[in-house]
Amino acid sequence: MIIRVLAALVLLIPSLASAQDAAGPSLTEITEAWLASPHADRTSEAFTHWNEEEGGVPGACAVCHSSIGLLEYLGSPMQTVGAIANAVPTGSVIGCASCHSAASAALTSVPFPSGVHLDVAAGSATCSVCHQGRASTGAVEAAIGGLAADDVSPDLGFVNSHYAMAAATQAGSAAHGGYEYPDRAYAGPFTHFPDLNTCSSCHAPHGLQVELSSCIGCHEGAESFTDIRTSPADFDGDGDVTEGIADPIATLHARLDEAIALYAAEVIGMPVIYAPGVYPYFFNDTNGDGALSEGEAAFPNRYQSWSPRLLRAAYNYQYVRQDGGAFAHNPHYALQLLYDSLADLGAAVEVDITAYTRP
Repeated sequence: MIIRVLAALVLLIPSLASAQDAAGPSLTEITEAWLASPHADRTSEAFTHWNEEEGGVPGACAVCHSSIGLLEYLGSPMQTVGAIANAVPTGSVIGCASCHSAASAALTSVPFPSGVHLDVAAGSATCSVCHQGRASTGAVEAAIGGLAADDVSPDLGFVNSHYAMAAATQAGSAAHGGYEYPDRAYAGPFTHFPDLNTCSSCHAPHGLQVELSSCIGCHEGAESFTDIRTSPADFDGDGDVTEGIADPIATLHARLDEAIALYAAEVIGMPVIYAPGVYPYFFNDTNGDGALSEGEAAFPNRYQSWSPRLLRAAYNYQYVRQDGGAFAHNPHYALQLLYDSLADLGAAVEVDITAYTRP
């Protein structure tokens, strides 16, 4: 494996050197930035999860958790979204060859979990392969089947959107990454002005960080990314139309957490609690105290009393939480998912959203 990576780097050096001669950072600076990024962190869970398993990284995971898997996927017809047919060895990260291959350079259309293929510009195409989540409206609908909204079924389990789905959020209703309720219109792709309209125009392509200086030319006075406001509407009804758009998203998200707990307790009769960072995230609140108590966030105690109405709301709650930059990627889409989830739960329990405004 090491020989394959070194060979790829040898092939890349001329093109990287040419790029640095034209303009930009040196090869040393590029390497240092990448080494400090999450893509190079070979000790992280993203790259070590399968170390003790026989067979290596499964094909369903290898595309985004291995440079070998990503290169194989990019060079294939990509018929199964986000997956290849075989496992790959453990030990690789997302390195130079992952994004600087011929297949990556030629990539202009990316398949998403909803089944759609979206045209994606250079600077976002390879990023979109992994940062799209692994579920969609269709996955939730398929799980629900023909069940009535408040019927509890032992066949239902939590559908996880699976992390860092910025590309799906940015595409909005074009990708259907969130759960989109029937007969509701959703925001399409969120675009900035041309010079800041791709992943790599906002995120440093090797270090991945975003510099606030690239934003304050238009968003004057912003001291943090969450200060940035993109609409004059008072979405959360607090009377403050100067707060950053991240604030109403956070308000509706917290309200959805409360509404999910209320519905689970009053309609299903099985209290639920959310545990961030612990799969599968929703667990039985065994003592009904509304707080995560010791021992509750354990897989045997996972929540198994799902109804379609609860599953839809929980999916959107997790979706917005897992895209920590939703306020920048597509704020109106995030607000719509949260608002509609609250409105749907409000058909079964008391959820007052009269102060809120749907984008």
